Amino acid sequence: MIASVRGTVSAVSLSTAVVEVGGIGIEMLCTPNTLATLRPGEEAHLPTSLVVREDSLTLFGFTDTDERTLFELLQTASGVGPKLAQAMLAVLSPDGIRLAISSEDTKTLTKVPGIGQKGAQRVILELKDRVGAPAGTAAAPAPTAASAPWRDQVSEALVGLGYSAKDADKAVTAIEPEAGDQANISLLLRAALRTLSKA
Repeated sequence: MIASVRGTVSAVSLSTAVVEVGGIGIEMLCTPNTLATLRPGEEAHLPTSLVVREDSLTLFGFTDTDERTLFELLQTASGVGPKLAQAMLAVLSPDGIRLAISSEDTKTLTKVPGIGQKGAQRVILELKDRVGAPAGTAAAPAPTAASAPWRDQVSEALVGLGYSAKDADKAVTAIEPEAGDQANISLLLRAALRTLSKA
């Protein structure tokens, strides 16, 4: 089990980060929240979760241990795999997920691509007594340094979460006034997801 990775960030893409540890580049799948905190050339320490399948070994990286714990807990619910658990953390904060589950808020959970009404009810039923109470201390992610490519980053992230390119473009256009000079990819992605959930 690889519990965490510490090293120099050598690359950040739309869905992955590569951290160099002892001369080896370790690639991790990360949410836009986590990716927004990483800068190539800077030191990073990411809690991780290794998902082992017959044909693959996939490492998921997180901002903190709370995210990782929730990621692993979500997968204990029927029908929730690592990709869906990661999508939930991309759309909602850990506290947002806890609040939605503890208050039986299926509407919030169905904002996640891949979760329908029945899926949301199943997650609530199976995890309500295990998910814990919201901590209420979720900090806003750091803004990204570059503002120019935010449209592509948000659009690609939406497509990666299961939306069509057409819907992604519409959502990106709708949130453009919110971008400002220093585009915070994580916050813009959440705004785009809110726009799509209203459509």
